[in-house]
Amino acid sequence: MTPEALLVTVDHVWSGRWRGPSVVRATREGLHLFGSPDPATSAALPHLPGTLLSPFTDSHVHLGLVDPTQLGPGGIARVLDLGWDPDEASLWPEHGRMDDAWPEVQVAGGLLGAPGGYPSRAGWAPATAAVPITSTVDAHREVRRMRDLGASVIKVALNGDVGPVLDRVLLEAIAEAADDVQLLTVAHVQGLGQVRRALDAGLLRFAHTPFSEVLTDDLVDRAADGTWISTLDIHGHGRGGAEHEIAVTNLTRFRAAGGHVLYGTDLGNGDLPVGVNERELRALQRAGLGLDELLRALGSDDTLDAGSDGRHWSRRASWIPTAPPGPDGDAPAWLATASVLTPDTLLEKTR
Repeated sequence: MTPEALLVTVDHVWSGRWRGPSVVRATREGLHLFGSPDPATSAALPHLPGTLLSPFTDSHVHLGLVDPTQLGPGGIARVLDLGWDPDEASLWPEHGRMDDAWPEVQVAGGLLGAPGGYPSRAGWAPATAAVPITSTVDAHREVRRMRDLGASVIKVALNGDVGPVLDRVLLEAIAEAADDVQLLTVAHVQGLGQVRRALDAGLLRFAHTPFSEVLTDDLVDRAADGTWISTLDIHGHGRGGAEHEIAVTNLTRFRAAGGHVLYGTDLGNGDLPVGVNERELRALQRAGLGLDELLRALGSDDTLDAGSDGRHWSRRASWIPTAPPGPDGDAPAWLATASVLTPDTLLEKTR
């Protein structure tokens, strides 16, 4: 059990920016950056070697398909679950709050889409993960139901490759309903022409980097006001292929146009590591992200991440036992050595 307060020195800290040697204050509530070490007193404090980092987040997982307790040893402290049975998923955020062996969890609940559309015929999800929308009344009712079940975002399925998709009126109704309850909308966009349809309906946050077509310049420019979750490695799981190359090309241009990139893997979709995925990071590196940008992509996309002043984390932080690599170092390999610390495990590391 963590004492009421424990001060620890650490060699390197990332919390939105590099902070160098720091003092961290651990309490039962969480981990706090306490400032630079005082040479006169810091030698008497316990020391944590290596690098302490804002909690790494996988912004696209399907928690029902993996063992959540394996994410912490793999460096992932927070997850956004983007689709499962809404009633079951509603239990996960509380579980994450109560059990440090789990990550912190945010959920979308079910995927709102056309009747008979994705993912109603997909094998990966319970049938109840597909939430059919047939009217604007449905849209508002189901968005409120997801909100009442604890959803942090609303997920929209717009997959023209495998079945019917919602029309523009219903897409706009979902976005309007989500805005009414102050939730963001995240869209699964797949199939030729679906990116344009999503943007025309005002959907700017995508659950995947578009991979069905190389986007035109006008679409990239319009999309650059939004956020894409990367999920590059799912296309061949490190073996490349046409969809992988299209996605990397689109993400490279999206980033150059000023778009916001988040790290996400679609964890549960095939042979992906449960934890920080080095292959995903290498693909992001190909799209132009250096170490600092990779760290920002790994950061949570909400106001909880490090606090507005950068001085507070939750009960979890990511930790790498070595110093950051230099400009010519292997950033993906270094980041993939992360694990998660809580106040209790921090105490164990510094005994």
